[in-house]
Amino acid sequence: MLIAIAFVSLAYVSIKAVKVSSKTQMSTSDGVYTSYISSSKEIKQKAYVLSRDCNSKLCKVQALLDFVSSIPYSTSTFQQNSPQKTIQKNFGDCDDKSNLLISMLDALDIEAYFVLVPEHIFVIVPLDDKRLANIKGLWVGGRKYYVLESTAKDSKVGYDLKYGLDEIDVIIEPFSNEKIELESLKYEI
Repeated sequence: MLIAIAFVSLAYVSIKAVKVSSKTQMSTSDGVYTSYISSSKEIKQKAYVLSRDCNSKLCKVQALLDFVSSIPYSTSTFQQNSPQKTIQKNFGDCDDKSNLLISMLDALDIEAYFVLVPEHIFVIVPLDDKRLANIKGLWVGGRKYYVLESTAKDSKVGYDLKYGLDEIDVIIEPFSNEKIELESLKYEI
């Protein structure tokens, strides 16, 4: 009886681990990407504090991007940091900084996606703001998204896409880990 209970417990834990990992891991041409997004109270509070003086979504996105892009870029070959650890350590690579940015955007209910290209990750957001009318965006399925580059100091919403469209490996919805269809990609105004 004890062996049966142990077996059932092991099976349950294994199934639960597979479900969690399928929501946080995505296979790419570079290997497996693991998402470390957070909806912690600390991250939500940081997002609210950073954007409290903003009256538009564009201002909020830029305020969060300013904070994340001011964190020094440094790679950690051994482990990916959570958004909280990235803030505490005050450094991060593109994974760490993109996870932090997307976590804070989510705290403000701002839609955002990860974009994976060879050996790099950045974030895109859809924004409807007249001030961005002449800024190029990544068009995905007929909808315009603006590039947020968390590793470039003083980066602005609508950062120039530094990769060819054919280099975009996958676009990921960060919380469901669903791949977004890449059929009709364009980069234009």
